[in-house]
Parts: sequence; C-alpha cells; structure tokens
Amino acid sequence: MGVPFEALLPYGIIITMFGVSGYGLHYVKRFANDGKKARWNRDLWDRLTISQQMMERDQRITGSFRGQSSNHQAPAGFEVSNPWKT
Repeated sequence: MGVPFEALLPYGIIITMFGVSGYGLHYVKRFANDGKKARWNRDLWDRLTISQQMMERDQRITGSFRGQSSNHQAPAGFEVSNPWKT
C-alpha cells in the first residue's frame, strides 16, 4: 500500500523551511561582518584589550570593525581622533 503524497507535503515544507532559515542566518551573519566569515573560536590575542583597540582603530579608519586599510598614511583628520582622552 502506497503512501499518499498529501502525507509527505508537511515534511517537504519543514525541510524547505530549515534550508531557507539556514541560508537566511548565513546571509545575515555575512551582511553583519561586511561580507567576511563570522568570527568564532577567538584565540587569546583576540580576547585581549589590544585587539579591541585595533578593531576600534580599524573602525575609525574605514568605518567598519572588520574593515582594514592598506594606505601607508592615515586619512586627514585622523591625528586628532585619538581614542585616549587626556
């Protein structure tokens, strides 16, 4: 005796929605990280405060925490945007 296809429709819908939600989560993570892979399993250097300072510096230079610049000179006005307050 065969199984009617109407009984398999909910399983197809569930499997499709798992795929759609997985792809959506992947897209949102990529979009939040400027098209780069999400950071996970950070090592000791990434957990230090120097890493946070470097990410803040990158954010001030490029406008993004994950962005990096290869310019050999700082942009105009960067010399007065020191994060250390006096």
